[in-house]
Amino acid sequence: MIGEIIDILLSSVNNAFIDVTVFVGAVLMIFGYINYKQAGKLVESIGKSKKAQPFIGALLGLTPGCGGAIFVMPLFPAGVVSFGTVVATLIATMGDSAFVLMSVMPKEYIYVSILSFIVAIIVGYILDYFNIGQNLYEDIKSRTKDKSRLKSVHSELDHPFEDTLEHIGHEEGDEIDMILHHDIKGHQDVDSFGYKFTHSLYPVYWVIIAIGLVLAIMDLFQIDIDNLFIPNLGTVFSIVGVGMSVLMMIMSKKFIQDDTHEEAELKALDIKETIIHNAQETSFIATWVFVAYLVYEIFVLVLGGGSYAEGEALMTSFLSQTGLIAVLVGALIGMIPGCGPQIIFVTLYTRGMVPFAALLANAISQDGDALFPLIAIDKKSALWSTVYNTIAAIVFGIPAYLIEMKFFIP
Repeated sequence: MIGEIIDILLSSVNNAFIDVTVFVGAVLMIFGYINYKQAGKLVESIGKSKKAQPFIGALLGLTPGCGGAIFVMPLFPAGVVSFGTVVATLIATMGDSAFVLMSVMPKEYIYVSILSFIVAIIVGYILDYFNIGQNLYEDIKSRTKDKSRLKSVHSELDHPFEDTLEHIGHEEGDEIDMILHHDIKGHQDVDSFGYKFTHSLYPVYWVIIAIGLVLAIMDLFQIDIDNLFIPNLGTVFSIVGVGMSVLMMIMSKKFIQDDTHEEAELKALDIKETIIHNAQETSFIATWVFVAYLVYEIFVLVLGGGSYAEGEALMTSFLSQTGLIAVLVGALIGMIPGCGPQIIFVTLYTRGMVPFAALLANAISQDGDALFPLIAIDKKSALWSTVYNTIAAIVFGIPAYLIEMKFFIP
């Protein structure tokens, strides 16, 4: 039993790093650069056309990661966009779990993205047609503080990124700035050990990812990477990669939430911060993927009473009878703010544990890190957006499951 657990641990490390993490890192760098070059352009255009807002919001949500969706959240309390736009953005986003699905199952990623995008637009326009959310905005407006008093308080606060940070979606010194950059912790203390560690060793981490990517590509071409220059090279390097990922995540102090509004602004406006934060984001995803693989493998082993094959057979039999429950579970897990739990759920899908409809329900329901700024600004709006997302996930997820069972499952 101990030997099997060790084998499972090594297998989980290897699969998490070689099969997923290195590809996630590569994809993150590509989209991080695109985000840096396009920073703020869609956000600027979203306020110009009220009729197109849910559509543009859904586009921003569809961009992998949480950055695009995060930028939209302050726009509702500021009166720039409608509540339907916020909901459409949150429905369309998959947060960091998008990078996992994109790297492991690109075809499924395209399918779920298209369907989520369509659902986002439908729900967003329905909410706007019935003017749902107007009462929420009026309530926020009634609580707006005096600007002159805010300016006086703001001038006395800490501004560690004053010279480099330009705000997207709000102004320096306004009430949203006070909440997102001062009332809550938007960044690590620049003098802390964790900040210095991540901002000094990120090149080392990217070298590890680059070498791992070369090994992963060789593995795809059926080259035995464990019998190259060093015995068990693939396994050894995977241990190093996952170990460094866990260390980077701990030093970043990111366990459930990966993106804050301030960090999204920093990486969208500064290429160095983009590269640093993408290293932190890759390490965050790598750690959660490793945890998901490990938990899954141990669960199957325990389920089979020490026999992995028997556990897999029981798991397959169980899932074939409870697929509809998985859809509901996917929608409910999506209600949890943050990317960590969602990465685990998507990873379990890649292992065949849940049907596609459950993945779709989770993708519709989840908000990644984008909900955190809205929670900080107005908890009532955050609650209602979560309610509408979850309803949409169930309403569209259940028919998707029935169609999947009838036409796609033999």
